This record gives sequence, C-alpha cells and structure tokens, in this order.
Amino acid sequence: MNPETAAGLRDLYRDTLLNDILPFWFPRCVDHEHGGFFTALDRDGSLLDTDKSVWFQGRISWMLLTLYNTVERRPEWLEWAESGLKFLERHGADTDGRLFFLTDRTGQPLRQRRYAYSESFAAIAWAAHARAAGSARSAERARDLFERYVRWNFTPGLMPSKFTEVRPAIGLAPRMITIVTAQELIANLGEDAGLRGWIDRCIGEIGRWFFKPELDCVMEQVAPDGAVIDHFDGRTLNPGHALEGAWFILHEARRRGDAAMCKLGLGMLEASWRRGWDPEYGGLYYFRDLYNKPVQEYWHDMKFWWPHNEAVIATLLAWRMTGEEKYARWHRQIHDWAFAHFSDPEYGEWFGYLHRDGRLSVPLKGNHWKGFFHLPRMLWYCWKLLEEIPTVPEEDITHRERR
Repeated sequence: MNPETAAGLRDLYRDTLLNDILPFWFPRCVDHEHGGFFTALDRDGSLLDTDKSVWFQGRISWMLLTLYNTVERRPEWLEWAESGLKFLERHGADTDGRLFFLTDRTGQPLRQRRYAYSESFAAIAWAAHARAAGSARSAERARDLFERYVRWNFTPGLMPSKFTEVRPAIGLAPRMITIVTAQELIANLGEDAGLRGWIDRCIGEIGRWFFKPELDCVMEQVAPDGAVIDHFDGRTLNPGHALEGAWFILHEARRRGDAAMCKLGLGMLEASWRRGWDPEYGGLYYFRDLYNKPVQEYWHDMKFWWPHNEAVIATLLAWRMTGEEKYARWHRQIHDWAFAHFSDPEYGEWFGYLHRDGRLSVPLKGNHWKGFFHLPRMLWYCWKLLEEIPTVPEEDITHRERR
C-alpha cells in the first residue's frame, strides 16, 4: 500500500464516520423522554421498536466517549453518552448486580441472558467516561463491572448453563472480550497489573486451546482441555469472531512489541481468512464447519456486516505491523466488497444482513444486535491507524526476536 492510497483510505474512514454514520444515528437514536438509546431503526432511520438493548447502552456510550476523548470534545457527544450511562445506572441491573440484556423503553426488564457481556460493554463505557469527565466514581464503576464480568464468566458453576455437564465446553468469546475490555480500561484508567494479567491469561488460553494451526482454524468452542468436540456445535467455526479476536491480540502485540504474540494474531487472521472468504461470491461466510461438513445453522452462508468490519481492522493492522503486501491486498479485497455491498448510498449507514450472493436480506439499519458500534469502531480505528503513517509502514516486529 503506497502513501497516497493510505491517505485516501484515512480520509474515507474519517469522512464516512463523521459525515455519514454519526448523522444517521444522532440525535434520532437518543430517547429524550426516558434516556438511553434506541437501536431498532429502519432503512431511512425511522423507529421500528422502542425496546432497548442493554448491550448498546454501554456500546454506544463507549463509542461516543471514545470520539470525545480522541477526536473532538463536542458537548453533545458527552451529553448523549451520559444519557446512556444514566439509563444503565437506573435500569440496567438486576438485584444480584447482573445486567439485563433487554428492557422496554422505560427501563422495565424484559430479558436476561445466560452470559455476562452487558457488563463488559458497560465497563468500557464507564472507563471512557472517567477519562472524559475526570470522574473517580466512573473509574470505580468500570473496575467493579470488569470484576463482575470475569467472576461470572470464569467461575465454574456460577452462571446458569443451557447445557448439562455431559459434554463440557469452554468458549472463545469470553476470552476475547476479556482482552479488549481490559485493554480499554488500561487505555482510559492507566496501567494495571491485574488487568494486564487477565490479558496474558486469555491470550495464553486462546493460543493453547483455540488456535489450531494443524487444522488451520480458530475454534469457537473446545473441551476444557482444548480437544475438538466432534459434534455440530463443537465443529462450528465463526470467522468473524476469530478475526476480531486476532486483531485484539495484534493490538496488544503492537503495544508491547511482542513478536510471539504477533505471530499468534497473524496465524489466527490467516487461518480465519482462508476459512471464511467465499471464493465464489466474495465476502465472509458467517459459519463454517471444521471438517467442511454441512453446518446446522440455516444462516451459515449469509453475509453479516460485523465480521467484515472486524476483517477490515484485522487486515489493515496486520499490514501496518508487518508491511507485508499480502495483508494490504486482503484489506483492499474485504474493504471493497463490504463498501460495495453493505453501504446504502440513498439513506446512509450500512445494511446488516445479506444473502450469500450479496443480495439484500432485510433493509433495516439497526435492531437489538446491530447499532452504533462495530461499524463506527472500524471507521475510527482504521482512521486513527492510518493517521499515524508518515510514508512507510512501521518496523516489522515479527523479526525482532532474530536480532
């Protein structure tokens, strides 16, 4: 990738974020009566449903506060983010401290999941608010939510399981989310040995148990000893998750200058790219089978927006860290396919769900799973990554061990 191409991408990511994605969501997604955010928006931005995703009260608040902290201190960004945080504080938690997954418009609880991810998204939002407002109370809330998250996700038997103990399994998702949550707390609250320890633990477990170079894959779940579970669920690969986890690890490797960690992240990226890319129609499959057998989920070959967002980050970061042209080609490949198929030139923002051949499945722009998070995070991260570039990629850290 030459400097002119990098500069053009930088400007595109910045302008798409600030002039397309932000104006699509704001201020229309802000509930000025009850606080918090709506996410269920139709193609033109009109409201489809007033129920509120607790995930997105944290996610959207974090994204707004990250822009406030790193782009421009716009008062409305802080005001909107604080609306989401106040809604979380008033309505997000059950009596045992666990956060809900879904509430009605006023904050009455509707649903609570069997896993604790709402806590991680709330934690990063409070951490970003601590930096934005200089609030010790927000920092304390962020740390408390992180401790709750790891306690509920890593203490055997503490969270109710939807499966029996006949076939025990552990998942990739809690580990990769722990990594990025701890990274955000460190970025906004300062260095912390305990948080760094959680990052080390989870990267180590991913490398030992989930990344299987001999099978050219990253497993979504494995047995507690890392063995493959040769059944439908155990064989199912999620290329989007694996690519997201890969760039979390690459981000950490870059911060530390750690060659071994970089090698792990690149290995995960390459295996997931080979497994996930659709050679016939382009784009990334949603699910694949470890042994290329049929997958039981009927949406396995659909193209969802968020895996493409994560792949854009992962490939660009890999190129930035290594200078290898292969990653620049992959980045251009996924970038071009995603912008050509998901972007809506008429109403703005991106569609979320396509059929395998790229045809539109449903025209909505938001629901309880899609909101102001994956796409703006991609645009912000890639903009800032490219903004660093003077004329050439940085030193290749993959070769430092040989010097």
